[in-house]
Amino acid sequence: SINLEFISANPTGPLHLGHTRWAAVGDSLGRVLSAAGAQVTREFYINDRGRQMDLFGQSVQAAAQGKPIPEDGYQGDYIADLAKEVLAANSTISTSEEFREAAYKVQLAQQQKVLESFHTKFDIWFSERSLHESGAVEHAVAKLRTQGHVFELDGAVWLRTTDFGDDKDRVILKEDGDLTYFASDTAYYINKRERGFDICIYMLGADHHGYIHRLKATAACAGDDPEYNIHVLIGQLVKIMEGGEELKLSKRAGTIITLEELVEKVGVDAARYTLIRYPVDTPMVMDLDLLKRNTNENPVYYVQYAHARIAAVLRNAAELNIASGLDNFDPAQLSHDRENELLGSLAEFPRIVAGAAELREPHRIARYLEELAGVYHGFYADCRVLPMGDEPATALHSARLNLCAATLQVLKNGLLLLGVSAPERM
Repeated sequence: SINLEFISANPTGPLHLGHTRWAAVGDSLGRVLSAAGAQVTREFYINDRGRQMDLFGQSVQAAAQGKPIPEDGYQGDYIADLAKEVLAANSTISTSEEFREAAYKVQLAQQQKVLESFHTKFDIWFSERSLHESGAVEHAVAKLRTQGHVFELDGAVWLRTTDFGDDKDRVILKEDGDLTYFASDTAYYINKRERGFDICIYMLGADHHGYIHRLKATAACAGDDPEYNIHVLIGQLVKIMEGGEELKLSKRAGTIITLEELVEKVGVDAARYTLIRYPVDTPMVMDLDLLKRNTNENPVYYVQYAHARIAAVLRNAAELNIASGLDNFDPAQLSHDRENELLGSLAEFPRIVAGAAELREPHRIARYLEELAGVYHGFYADCRVLPMGDEPATALHSARLNLCAATLQVLKNGLLLLGVSAPERM
């Protein structure tokens, strides 16, 4: 039973490019893990507590009341849009807290809608606030105290994570009585384990390397095996190029490019496929001009075209009334080197899926599909599938047709694991 947490975001603005990489990779990893037999729960962690939320409320309030947005507030054009939407729903609100809560609901709903359109689904949207309102933080501290790893020093409450490889002990409760963000992290991990999850996978951004040791140390403090119960994946940055220049700023969000803007430029399939096909621990460059081209240099087009090409072959075979299906399949007919190469490539698919799940690397699926497409194109070039002219169909044609159908199915299955469509016409 796996808890897969692959986006952690404030409901204070549109999802940006960092979230977009995890939206694609995390969703695909969930599909791959499920295909490999795991019970997977996909979870979005809503960072809906703290100073950023307060600044968000003050920013929306200022926009609604025609006042300057606080210097350290949120400056994007979307703030004005949120203010209008909030006032349209309730024109009597006046305090920053009221604006914060109303805008929170609108912005979270927008994030959910955008992710759904990106073929990314979550089973649970987990609120950080709920940890504090439900007493989960106090429960976690009490549990860790019974394990002997909580101590008090200088008026603060600490977790002795250095016992398990962390570079320093972590404060849970500051001397002024405020809980730290680490307190939420600790309570959240214990909450996940008490909900029955054996393995907790965290997919974090490039600036979160320091979280690996503290999360594993937290698991050890709770009496768990940090090497089994916690897996942390760190995603590196994505650079977007268009017209030979790097795109950095979003017109609407006032920050880096958003998920919506990326999809508007290249579409869901190209965005998802490209974000997934690279190992997450390496920085990547997305060339938008390349992704708009219908050429073999565009990887997603190359794979989808192979699927569409086979679908066309099968349609033509149906028009010619050529028998296919396993009842008409004689494997002894397939003796050409290209046929054997394609059979061997198809046979690799279960191993590729199992490896991608075990190593938490869905990019292996994409790379496999590209190789399979290449093998199929070679087979198609050298092995005549359909009879020419008035030539009668033979057992060899039927066997090759079945090989085409099997390739179509594997390409479709692989694209499904990436959340990418398998078009029958292009």
